[in-house]
Amino acid sequence: MHMDKPNIVVTYSIGDARRGQLKELLGKDARLSFLTDMPTGLREQILIDADVLLSWNLPKELLPAGPGLLSRVKMIQLLSAGADHLPFPELRSDIVIASNVGAYASPMAEHVLAMALALAKNLLREHQNLLRGEFHQSVLNRQLAGSVCGIIGFGGIGRATARLMRGLGLRIYAVNTSGRTDEPVEFIGTLKDLKHVLSSSDVVSISLPLMKATRGLIGKQELGWMKPDAILINVARGAIIDEEALYEQLRNNPRFQAGLDVWWIEPFNSGEFRTTYPFLSLPNVLGSPHNSAMVPGINEESTRRAADNVKRFLRGEPITGLVMREDYV
Repeated sequence: MHMDKPNIVVTYSIGDARRGQLKELLGKDARLSFLTDMPTGLREQILIDADVLLSWNLPKELLPAGPGLLSRVKMIQLLSAGADHLPFPELRSDIVIASNVGAYASPMAEHVLAMALALAKNLLREHQNLLRGEFHQSVLNRQLAGSVCGIIGFGGIGRATARLMRGLGLRIYAVNTSGRTDEPVEFIGTLKDLKHVLSSSDVVSISLPLMKATRGLIGKQELGWMKPDAILINVARGAIIDEEALYEQLRNNPRFQAGLDVWWIEPFNSGEFRTTYPFLSLPNVLGSPHNSAMVPGINEESTRRAADNVKRFLRGEPITGLVMREDYV
């Protein structure tokens, strides 16, 4: 039976609440198919008929995929903010791909602030001292007000982080792709200005996507540009920072500190969490399990943003989060 509405296939397992939300948001504009509801034998036909895919982890959801399986797909809308996990060589070059930019910015910015304050105030270290019966009331901690926060990746997360940091009294040095912004900053540049931003900053937050140009972006040389007592926070992707170089920097420079929400080997891609170097045994490291975005209501917000972007695409309007495959392949 011919249907004139485009077919949106939701490729990830979804609960009743999000299912109802998607039907409310997209049901007037399109047909909705939920891939995980279908028997395995019918999923291939559903994908052949798909016009738009709404996906979390495309490789695991769709593999094994035969040739031509996504022959009609015009758009892939990700629920994730990053696109580095996509199998770009296996996707037609004319498929529009959009990431869910900005959906997680607010809680992730809070996480950056929390890590920066916890490290500056030595909260974990002094808590452990108290457990041992040590009461170091005269030991100084750091005040962040008046210092510089460098934000490498001034997108949704970076801008949200800047607003919180500015409210605390920090000056903002930022890096984005254009070297321009309407946000109040003391400095805005591109990756060509990385040395200036890193060497000027007391706190550095990494919030850019993992692409060809950013893989291994922060290595031994870049860490050497930073202040001896800088605080480095990464809420983006582990592979943006050279793992060995960061470990050596932290081990050899006890005043240098790092807050890591993302890691080089994580369950999402590798099925396990482990570190090649014993970061978590270092007193100048604070870690969290890639959960900076996980707050109540975040699934509703990310679903709403993704659905709104799909509606814009179906109506021929400009979309957000457009992924340029040449940045990855």
